[in-house]
Amino acid sequence: MNDFVFQSPTRFVFGRGYADRIGGEVAALGAKRALLVYGGGSVVRTGLLARVTASLDAAGVGYVELGGVRPNPEVGLVRKGIELARHEHVDLVLAVGGGSVIDTSKAIAFGTSYQGDVWDFFMRKATIGACLPIACVLTIPAAGSEASGSCVISNDELGLKKGVNGDVFRPRVAVLDPEVTFTLPQYQTAAGVTDIICHICERFFSTAGPVPVTDNICCGIIRSVMDAATTAIATPDDYDARATIMWSGTLAHNDLCGCGRSSAPTKRAGGWESHGLEHEVSAHRPEVAHGAGLAVILPAWMRYVWRANTERFLAFARGVFDVEPVDQTDEATEDAITFAIDELQRFLVSLGMPRTLGDLGLSQDEVDGWLQTLRQNKGERFGELRPLTMEDARAIYLSAF
Repeated sequence: MNDFVFQSPTRFVFGRGYADRIGGEVAALGAKRALLVYGGGSVVRTGLLARVTASLDAAGVGYVELGGVRPNPEVGLVRKGIELARHEHVDLVLAVGGGSVIDTSKAIAFGTSYQGDVWDFFMRKATIGACLPIACVLTIPAAGSEASGSCVISNDELGLKKGVNGDVFRPRVAVLDPEVTFTLPQYQTAAGVTDIICHICERFFSTAGPVPVTDNICCGIIRSVMDAATTAIATPDDYDARATIMWSGTLAHNDLCGCGRSSAPTKRAGGWESHGLEHEVSAHRPEVAHGAGLAVILPAWMRYVWRANTERFLAFARGVFDVEPVDQTDEATEDAITFAIDELQRFLVSLGMPRTLGDLGLSQDEVDGWLQTLRQNKGERFGELRPLTMEDARAIYLSAF
């Protein structure tokens, strides 16, 4: 087990009807005026936004609204939110939504006191310092942004999708009410489950070797979320299944699943190869759901690199699918690993996720564009388990069609 630093300062308020408690939680942080950030029409249509504003009113917390956050959130709305936050003198940012809304809120929160352009942080031209406190009401279990030190934003003008990391913008409080996810469409549920599994896999497939406690946490959460997803797709209002998915999403990305696996105490575990590859796809084609892209890219990456560390992949096959090689031969090892990868993809497809990039309406002609911005984001080589060149990346992309 490698050395690590684990910080999870977020207060979690988890349970039935708990979305109505957000006003009291925000007031307890000392906030007087919040910037209320949300996405499209679903929070309005389901009545959740009205519940949140009623809770704020009851707690005596003022607010100003910023709606319109899209999937794969764009920096233009972040800039608008920063201007609004300054003009309205808000002292907290409240996100009501999923990862896109929460990431937008994070960028607004750490961009408000900065005198330059918020995109400077994503281009590593500035270091994040001051940050408004952040609270959230989670509506889509997927990104884990409600407890993570990660923020990913797209820049359509540049065709880039970039992330920053830091504990300073982890939310102070996260209200998790599984009942608000009952009305999620199947596709959104499936894409979220895929993202959850991928967050765990990115950390599991590092070069740290066995870390029994963390490895068992990782595999246990994957098994739990797979079982719950099957139930939730069949019975959307099954509370226990929705609760399992929601809590799994939080634990998958608050760094618990990476403890002892990182090469440096304050570095995030794993090489994040699948996320790096997928981000270029959804940066160029924002209509592609991040989880749907990962459903294709993750198995393609696994098939390309597994020989670099057969023990890690055997541990995954054993821990998630109870698969062991029938003997000690190379052929048996390959059979066990490829079976596990195939089973993972079969499961994702069974939820309604795409099998190929072509299923997403993408073309091989787009690969050169993805590689161009991938090189800008990652350099000529990136990754940990098996460092990837741009030609490796091309091969993975093409294998996914």
